[in-house]
Amino acid sequence: MASACFLMSLLLLGGPSWTVPLGRRDSTNSSATMANSDLPPPQFNLNQLIDSFGNKTLNPTDLVALSGAHTIGQARCTSFRDHLGEANINTTFAASLRTSCPAAQSTSTDNNLAPLDVTTPNTFDNAYYSNLLSQRGLLHSDQELFNNGSTDSIVQNFASNPSAFTSAFTTAMIKMGNLSPLTGTAGQIRRNCWRVNS
Repeated sequence: MASACFLMSLLLLGGPSWTVPLGRRDSTNSSATMANSDLPPPQFNLNQLIDSFGNKTLNPTDLVALSGAHTIGQARCTSFRDHLGEANINTTFAASLRTSCPAAQSTSTDNNLAPLDVTTPNTFDNAYYSNLLSQRGLLHSDQELFNNGSTDSIVQNFASNPSAFTSAFTTAMIKMGNLSPLTGTAGQIRRNCWRVNS
């Protein structure tokens, strides 16, 4: 059911749709610590990303497709500051980001935000991949997907073929929605995906 909530959000942004299997049990409480323990950090390199997704039975195509969710949203300066000094980032892009996220750590700028997709930050599309081709991935982990590695061809395919991205994204979302489902009396099937049943 959590996938249904994400799906509704995507539809509002022009994203793809897919048939969400009904009846999945959601937890009745949430833990930011547990959620973050499963999310790869923005400093991960390609091998670490592939291993992290592989541990969840998701393959490299799933990794690149699900990373395409970064076509919307923003990241805090603390998530991308170190990437601005790396060799695999467009120098003009890095310079523009340094105006709101300078190299020196500062409590006044740490929470400054930048769009994950500089081209179309409020539209669900494949521009994220075109940004990677021109070394304008905001996070180190984003740019690792196109950095002379094994996933370069997948990024190139998604950049030039929006329908290939959409198809792979929906496939990966369904796979992710089927990971480790709660069974028996654990959790609940929600009547409204936004809140626990009353």
